[in-house]
Amino acid sequence: MCGAPHIKKFVRMFGGELSLRAFSKLYFERQSDPKIKIPKGMDALFNEPQSDEERRIKAWIDAFNAEQTTKLEQEVFKQRKRLVDAERSLQVKVTKKATDDQRIATTKIDWALGKLADLRRVDLVPDDWRIFPGVYAPVMVWEDGKRVIKPMRYQCRPPGKPAFYDTKFAGSYNARKDNLESSFWRGTFGEFHGILAVNAFYENVERGGKNVVLEFRPQPQQDMLVACLCSHWSEPGQPDLLSFAAITDEPPPEIAAAGHDRCIVPIRPENIDAWLQPQGKSSADLHALLDDRERPYYEHRLAA
Repeated sequence: MCGAPHIKKFVRMFGGELSLRAFSKLYFERQSDPKIKIPKGMDALFNEPQSDEERRIKAWIDAFNAEQTTKLEQEVFKQRKRLVDAERSLQVKVTKKATDDQRIATTKIDWALGKLADLRRVDLVPDDWRIFPGVYAPVMVWEDGKRVIKPMRYQCRPPGKPAFYDTKFAGSYNARKDNLESSFWRGTFGEFHGILAVNAFYENVERGGKNVVLEFRPQPQQDMLVACLCSHWSEPGQPDLLSFAAITDEPPPEIAAAGHDRCIVPIRPENIDAWLQPQGKSSADLHALLDDRERPYYEHRLAA
């Protein structure tokens, strides 16, 4: 899970060009596939469209949000009726069904109202850029002789691998640095690289027999350029998929002391273009770019 800065800041800082064609394709596909997960922060890029393509994307975002709003309102109505019926039954006799209905309806109402509040909220909050496995994020790649930013799913499906690998290898949102030459990552390492800008990352850690989520943030605060492997997957009869995995390595002492055994690999700004153009470079050359990394100190805290 990563927290990314505003994409327009990303473009200004690193000179990437936004691929409106790729964003348009993704938002169009989401119209018929609500399983496509896009963070609210990415939607907000098109709040003030400046071109016909951006206005088209904004229209698709508005239509999708309106449809989701209707579905959530219908769910709230349905569950409120279920709750009223359960409470009426409980006044007559306490039964397991009525008790379960009361509990489940209350939970679902709270969930739906929270989703509705997020949909209607105008002001962005940091969590609007929080990226979980399976969610799309803006990734910089090299295309037609320049840096280009495209939306990609944060879970890599390497080219040539079947779609069921998404569930069989559910951890493919990260790629271990010591495993990049494996057959699994063939067609990505040394072939198609990307960079994701983040200002923090989040990890599950066991504390006292319980799972907690820790936020790791670099000090001094900064945007980090995370080295990624990317894939343009295609198969006849299936929509194309752009996806990526963040490269991870052994943790620095402060992350290990916090209870986690991996850490993202931040590329130095001067190595961006070399990383994004891996063709013709040896494995040793590419690993050298990963080893010549930014090494900030990571403070941690319990994630909100």
